[in-house]
Amino acid sequence: MRLYRHIETLWDYMQLKHELKPADCLFVMCSNDLRVAEHAAKLYHQKLAPLIVFSGGEGRFTDGLFEKSEAETFAEIAKLSGVPSEAILLETKSTNSGENVRFTEQRLKEEGKQCSSFILVQKPFMERRAIATFEKQWQSPYTQLQVSSAALPFFEYINEDMPLMMVLEALMEDFSRVKSYPEKGFQTKQNIPHQVESSYQVLLERFGFDLG
Repeated sequence: MRLYRHIETLWDYMQLKHELKPADCLFVMCSNDLRVAEHAAKLYHQKLAPLIVFSGGEGRFTDGLFEKSEAETFAEIAKLSGVPSEAILLETKSTNSGENVRFTEQRLKEEGKQCSSFILVQKPFMERRAIATFEKQWQSPYTQLQVSSAALPFFEYINEDMPLMMVLEALMEDFSRVKSYPEKGFQTKQNIPHQVESSYQVLLERFGFDLG
C-alpha cells in the first residue's frame, strides 16, 4: 500500500461523518485552524443550533499565534460571517481538549444556558477525539451528541497555514491519544480496526515522529 493510502486510512478513521440534526448548542473546540470558525458559522446559518460556544485560550499550536485568545479570534471570524454577538458565548481559559469540555460546561452553567444536545465543531482529524473527550469529561446529563468538521480529504485540507508535515504529525499525535488517553481517564475507549493500527505503525516507522 502506498504511503498516501495509509495517511487516508488514518485520516478517515478519525472522522465520524455524522449526518447532523438540530441541537441546542454548537460547541467549537478552537485551534490554529480558522476554517473551523467559518464552518461553525455555516452550521449556525443552516439553523442547526441557536447558540455557538467558542472554547479556547492558548493551546499547543497557538502559543503566540493570535493576538487574542483562540475563542475571541474565532468569534471575530464568526461575526464577520454574519453570526450575531448575542448568539455567541466565549470560554477563553482552556488549554487542551479536556479543559475545553470542563470549562465550557461551567460557562454554560454560569450563564444559565440550558443545553442538552450538542454539535461539536472541530478539525477533521479531531472529530473522534472530540467525541471521546466529551463523553468522558462532561458531567451533566445530555440527550444528543454529534460532531462536525469541514470534512476535506487530507490532501485538500493542507494549505500554507496548515502544511503537510505539520498536519500529518498532528494527525499521528491525535491518533496516539485516542489509543493512550482512555487508560489515563481522559477519553472514552474507541474501537480501532486492525488496518487502521497497521497504517499508523507504517507511518510511524516511515516518518519517525516523537509522539511522547
